[in-house]
Amino acid sequence: MKYNPHDYQKYAADFIITHPVSALLLDMGLGKTSITLTAINDLLFDRFEVHKVLVVAPLRVARDTWSAEIEKWEHLRSLHYSVAVGTETERLSALRKQADIYIINRENIQWLVEESGIPFDFDMAVIDELSSFKNHQSKRFKAFMKVRPKLKRIVGLTGTPASNGLMDLFAEFKLLDMGERLGRFIGQYRNAYFQPDKRNGMVIYSYKPLPDAEQRIYDKISDITISMKAADHLTMPELVSTEYTVQLSDKEREKYDRLKKDLVLSTEDNEVTAANAASLSNKLSQMANGAVYSDDESVIEIHERKLDALEDIIESMNGKPLLVAYWFKHDLERIKKRFEIREIKSSRDISDWNSGKIPVAVIHPASAGHGLNLQSGGAALVWFGLTWSLELYQQTNARLWRQGQTADTVVIQHIIAKGTIDEQIMKALKTKDTTQAALIAAVKADLEVHK
Repeated sequence: MKYNPHDYQKYAADFIITHPVSALLLDMGLGKTSITLTAINDLLFDRFEVHKVLVVAPLRVARDTWSAEIEKWEHLRSLHYSVAVGTETERLSALRKQADIYIINRENIQWLVEESGIPFDFDMAVIDELSSFKNHQSKRFKAFMKVRPKLKRIVGLTGTPASNGLMDLFAEFKLLDMGERLGRFIGQYRNAYFQPDKRNGMVIYSYKPLPDAEQRIYDKISDITISMKAADHLTMPELVSTEYTVQLSDKEREKYDRLKKDLVLSTEDNEVTAANAASLSNKLSQMANGAVYSDDESVIEIHERKLDALEDIIESMNGKPLLVAYWFKHDLERIKKRFEIREIKSSRDISDWNSGKIPVAVIHPASAGHGLNLQSGGAALVWFGLTWSLELYQQTNARLWRQGQTADTVVIQHIIAKGTIDEQIMKALKTKDTTQAALIAAVKADLEVHK
């Protein structure tokens, strides 16, 4: 297919070419993969500035998306690529092939650097979903930092750079510029931009940004960062977000309230115990969805309110394709028991969905949140169970609400159990977007200036 880039795509590709270190905060659906590949193609074959490129991406994106984009566009046909996923033998074989671009999943970065025995002679790296390196203590982050000085060029791509607040940005930008802008140590960053929030005596549990922190941070990173919102550059379909509320019976509600109050719920055969606040939040989410894991990992069913709601929604679709996002394993088991569904897991599943062969498909946000192009298969998504992660939430929605969606309207429905933690999660997802939106706005690319 012939590549006819939008102005913003040309600008973004030029930005990568002219900035050896760059962060592209591109909203979902703006074509960040084709933009980056266009820049790589130029750097490899027109400017001869790089010779060997490493792409690090979430597993399914590494396996399916990058290769599909290279195959799709005429101007990228000279690019030779090798996908290093799968067993160790398959990965080693892929890394030993002659190629311009080597694509690996992020879970294998530590293996590549510390165990594979393959020389790290890449001169450029692309981190697709930079936000998955937001933890400066993770093994993947530490492994990558060992080889970061060997790279002449690096590109960070994400649509959600600060999904859980500004603290995320420290590790992400250290990975890019080795600490030049936001500091080399997390302590420096905290002291410069944050103040203690929740504490118990000398023990500090959380930090909050200083009043001027956001602007100061954005100013520091603005020279290597551009950001773009899909709504500014694309004629996107209308996005309709709705809530389908279900009501628990008095008996069901009493069980929910008992666990919330006493941290223990006893049944005839089993007991559910919440050891701490995180565990309680997890158990309450499960109960809101209709079932909960007991202390011995068996499933205690509480209600079928959400299953009934999902049945209504499926019926109202009249055969049109529906994507269902679930969170807990028992959600999936209960949905499977009630409905004829298919999980989106393999390349074949993605292809069949996009061909309209799957009336009801289910996905887990953690495995299908990033990079999968599902917009050809339908325009309706239902959240059976919610996630606290803004990043996974936005990315999952963007599987349908993105460029290439032919429907005029994309509908995102949330099944909410009234008076439960579902309502708090929905509120948190909306609130967390404030910092996210502020970051995007602050480093937004003003294309008019560059025309």
